[in-house]
Amino acid sequence: MFASGMDAARDGGGGEARTVLMRFMWPHGGRSVFLTGSFDRWARLVPMSPMEGRPTVFQAICSVTPGYHQYKFFVDGEWRHDDHQPYSTSEYGIVNTGLFTGEASYNPVSGPAEMPLVCMEMDNDFQRAVQVSDGMVSDVIPRVSEADLQVSRHRVSVFLSTHTAYELLPKSGKVVALDVDLPIKQAFHVLHEQGISVAPLWDFNQGQFVGMLSALDFILILRELGNHGSNLTEEELDTHTISAWKEGKAYLNRQIDGQGRPLARHLIQAGPFDNLKEIALRILQNEVATIPVIHSSSEDGSFPQLLHLASLCGILKCICRYFRHCSATLPILEMPICSIPVGTWVPKIGESGRRPLAMLRPSASLSSALNLLIQAQVSCIPVVDDNDSLLDIYCRSDITALAKDRIYTHININEMTIHQALQLGQDAYSSYELRSQRCQMCLRSDTLHKVMERLANPGVRRLIIVEAGSKRVEGIITLSDIFKFLLG
Repeated sequence: MFASGMDAARDGGGGEARTVLMRFMWPHGGRSVFLTGSFDRWARLVPMSPMEGRPTVFQAICSVTPGYHQYKFFVDGEWRHDDHQPYSTSEYGIVNTGLFTGEASYNPVSGPAEMPLVCMEMDNDFQRAVQVSDGMVSDVIPRVSEADLQVSRHRVSVFLSTHTAYELLPKSGKVVALDVDLPIKQAFHVLHEQGISVAPLWDFNQGQFVGMLSALDFILILRELGNHGSNLTEEELDTHTISAWKEGKAYLNRQIDGQGRPLARHLIQAGPFDNLKEIALRILQNEVATIPVIHSSSEDGSFPQLLHLASLCGILKCICRYFRHCSATLPILEMPICSIPVGTWVPKIGESGRRPLAMLRPSASLSSALNLLIQAQVSCIPVVDDNDSLLDIYCRSDITALAKDRIYTHININEMTIHQALQLGQDAYSSYELRSQRCQMCLRSDTLHKVMERLANPGVRRLIIVEAGSKRVEGIITLSDIFKFLLG
């Protein structure tokens, strides 16, 4: 427990500690919200109630002695702190902090409207964040200045240009590579068993890496199997090798356009001495999720060694680690994501020219989900109810669940629903950690810094932007969105 000057605050003649009624607020929604703090020695959870007309803002009135206090929130079974308020780390984890002078008190006659707001009257940025999270007063949303934007982009660019792929290499780990002569059916089973969505391809005859096998290839194969004019049958799939599929169908190592047509492409790779900016731009320009980091000790490129699979997630983790303790050097980090041009958002009524956000109902067919993944050129589609509230997501990588026990041979993708397809993959996400990584959410009022920190976690490739309380989908922000914004 920390030391404070609370005991010195006494009423003039009674000798009792003088207290004031203070209103604490949690503006980020939830179903059940509680408050606890040092003002009552962390002894109880104080229930918080939604404010009238503002269901996403919860409040609680507590008797507080003047002095320095710590407090935190218990939201839907999880300990939370408010990033928009001052906070620090204590024996109770990350807690919010506040200095209460006792000069303002609660007058029961005047009612809640005149109660002091804890720290909010002194923090205009936080006041704006609360208003934005409730969809109110849109004209007070802070806007990033061009000067701050250019300064931030320059500093990120300098950092990435002066650090190399070697900094992405973990101290230990494994990278799965596949032989091009491996049967395609077995290859996708390996992807599912290893919990990965992409793997480099090795050709022993050429003595080099020649391409990548990804979940998108399995999607194309399933579509080909469902094509009545196709020469590929389920029996052929048992013996077809990766190289045979590559040569016969001309899909592997090729980029798919908006109509699902293959475009010729070569293996995108990086060397260990390539700087992180070059690698990030290579990933963005070629619209791939990962690229292999390959090193060869010989000048002719023979005997290549696969060191790592570089991804935007790994690069973002380096950025967050470097700027974590000097975030003031990046002015845009504290801006709410709704105030900067990043992500894909649901168009508002009357708004034109904005790319629509693809969403599907759980009753939609699996084939419609696969077609949309290809046509919209996205890696994930939110699955929503009739009110557009988030239920789950369907990703390209989910398709590998159909490789288990050759499920794909027993289903019709035109008849199977997304809900049924997701149930088939539940075993792959049985742990809480994997489920939480799979469907991450954020609010429009969350800062860019908070969003970047969460996207830097392994396995998190996008955040679904939802309305506080209702979980109505408002947009998506991906790793690619962050880097396109940071690199201009």
